Amino acid sequence: MGKRWTNRIAIGVLWACGMTTVVVLGAVIVYVFVRGIGQITPEFIFTKPHGVNFEGGIGPTIVATIYVTGLSMLIVTPIAVMAAVYLAEYAVQGRLVDAIRFAADTLASVPSIVMGLFGLAFFVEALDIGFSVLSGALALSFLMLPIVMRATEEAIRSVPRYIRWGSYGLGASKWQTVSRIVLPSAFPRILTGLILAMGRAVGETAVVIFTMGQAVYLPLSPLDSGRSMTVHLYTLAMEGINMDAAYGTALLLMVMVLGFNMSARWLSRRNRRLQG
Repeated sequence: MGKRWTNRIAIGVLWACGMTTVVVLGAVIVYVFVRGIGQITPEFIFTKPHGVNFEGGIGPTIVATIYVTGLSMLIVTPIAVMAAVYLAEYAVQGRLVDAIRFAADTLASVPSIVMGLFGLAFFVEALDIGFSVLSGALALSFLMLPIVMRATEEAIRSVPRYIRWGSYGLGASKWQTVSRIVLPSAFPRILTGLILAMGRAVGETAVVIFTMGQAVYLPLSPLDSGRSMTVHLYTLAMEGINMDAAYGTALLLMVMVLGFNMSARWLSRRNRRLQG
């Protein structure tokens, strides 16, 4: 068999695998859309569930999901960005830096249910915070930390060296160069990493079910318990008590996650266009 036919077969196999992925994703989206679109009404979005079968809407679960995701972003962003700045700009390459990167990669690969059990044991019980939005945000921040940190580090390293040299040539210090030149230049890619991390947090179930609880009322304080959309969907689907509401919740959740991912892709393409 000649090289030309080998190349054609390889391209055909790769094309078939790619199209299979697209078809499966499309089938899932279409199925959830068809089953859930009939539930998407203002009442479903803004009212709270009630009754034995959780009739009504999912308003408190949407608020709880946004609440815990936003709070986790406030916790993880300064830590991850500062750690990335240290690794990319200040750290001397050696065993310590390798250990930090290895720890981040290992943390990213920890199963979410393990992180949920850790959050239950440490934040809920050991620190006596209880089932609350704060406990859920702290546990989620451990999952989001490596995503944001590595994305920020790569974004900082992608800033051309000559920009730093120009800043140093004008008499700027190291921190002035990093804070006023490098970070603003890398901000679009950093924002992409933050959006991807938010999409990961919105779609998590195991972490929040063990740390935030399942209360269906509207959480006002960070110490209040709440139920995220993923936990609500899991409860409805596993118990089979209201499948229509389950598909409606799944559709809204899917739209949110797709929105985060599409926003990240748009920002990435826009950044590449701006950089020529």
